[in-house]
Amino acid sequence: MIQTTPTTKTRPQPNLENSYDVVVIGGGPAGSTVAALVAEQGRSVLLLERTAVPRFHVGESLIPETYWPLERLGLLDRMRESAFPKKFSVQFVSEGHKESAPFYFDEHNPHESSVTWQVERGIFDEMLIDRAVELGASCRTDAQVLDVMFTEDRAKGVRVKTEDGTRDIACQVVIDASGQSAFLASRLNLRVPDPKLRMATIWTYYENAIRGKGKDEGATLILQTPGKKSWFWYIPLPDNIVSIGCTGTLDYMFGDKLPAADVYERELKRCPALQRRLEPAQRVADHFTTKDFSYTTSKSAGSGWLLVGDAGGFIDPVYSSGVFLALKSGWMAADAIAAAFKTNDFSETTLGSWVPEYRAGVSRFRKLVYAFYSTEFSFGSFLKQHPEYHSAVVDILIGNVFKPELDEMFEAMGTP
Repeated sequence: MIQTTPTTKTRPQPNLENSYDVVVIGGGPAGSTVAALVAEQGRSVLLLERTAVPRFHVGESLIPETYWPLERLGLLDRMRESAFPKKFSVQFVSEGHKESAPFYFDEHNPHESSVTWQVERGIFDEMLIDRAVELGASCRTDAQVLDVMFTEDRAKGVRVKTEDGTRDIACQVVIDASGQSAFLASRLNLRVPDPKLRMATIWTYYENAIRGKGKDEGATLILQTPGKKSWFWYIPLPDNIVSIGCTGTLDYMFGDKLPAADVYERELKRCPALQRRLEPAQRVADHFTTKDFSYTTSKSAGSGWLLVGDAGGFIDPVYSSGVFLALKSGWMAADAIAAAFKTNDFSETTLGSWVPEYRAGVSRFRKLVYAFYSTEFSFGSFLKQHPEYHSAVVDILIGNVFKPELDEMFEAMGTP
């Protein structure tokens, strides 16, 4: 059963040293990945998480390209042995009832990586933290970072509060992986909202909802309501639980200041395809909300510091890109840090060497999100007119976004 207030475990809290090679702020997927891969290089790494684990978090659906970071982390066997449902496809429903054929990822690429998972984030995130510790990182889960210390413009360490008190810790590189709180980006005034994606989401969990059969049992469904006013995600989880969230513009969802539960029920009544799936189901959790979550940052690296995962920007949940981008940015940042230690060069140029390629990939996700929300655009009509771009659309849905040739498709879409 989904644990929205999970029972936390007593973890050993290692003694803090005065300095480390790298300090990571935040123990989510991005922070744990970069901590693990830098520690694997033989560097001393301190991973600081302020919340006891496991912790409740939304963002349960992975996309196929997550396979490669999980492989590099050595976690594929644990994923295969887990109870997480396998995800073979994504299916879209328009106008509340018009169901498309599923996009089966293995029809695009008949490789094991085309099958991914729907995860309960408390369990998944803890798995990543445990792996970082196995590879040599020190992890404190009682640690609130109060400040990043700079000498001139060079990050030199952090001030952290733990149950043992407050102290300063020096390091060569500070990595902000604090998620959407964007700790360092907020302090450096780097956060840039996306005016095209001022959205709000309400989500909850149901037990015993109707799922697809066989290969479709773990499929993600994206169900739009009439007029594209809102859309629902439908993500099957372990223990016969389904995560169901509703997203729309901030004004549409909360402009009339109705309670979140009332807005959710209002939109549910506009989506017959979802109502049918919920006929035998019972809601088993409260309604949760998040608002105005799409943003980027004016830069992702500086002298002695880096932003990874949501701390460097977040797009929108519609294509489930969040966990993949967290893992991928952690991977790319770890490689840049290895180069920095090899050359003793911790400049913005060296630490941020991966950022242009990463941001180009993120931009391709973002352009497809803009198309999804456009009332003038229809994926069905576009692919009927341009069948040559079917593979390009699937490339982005699976996360294979670091291919410059995909940009040609957006010229045809009119979203260059």
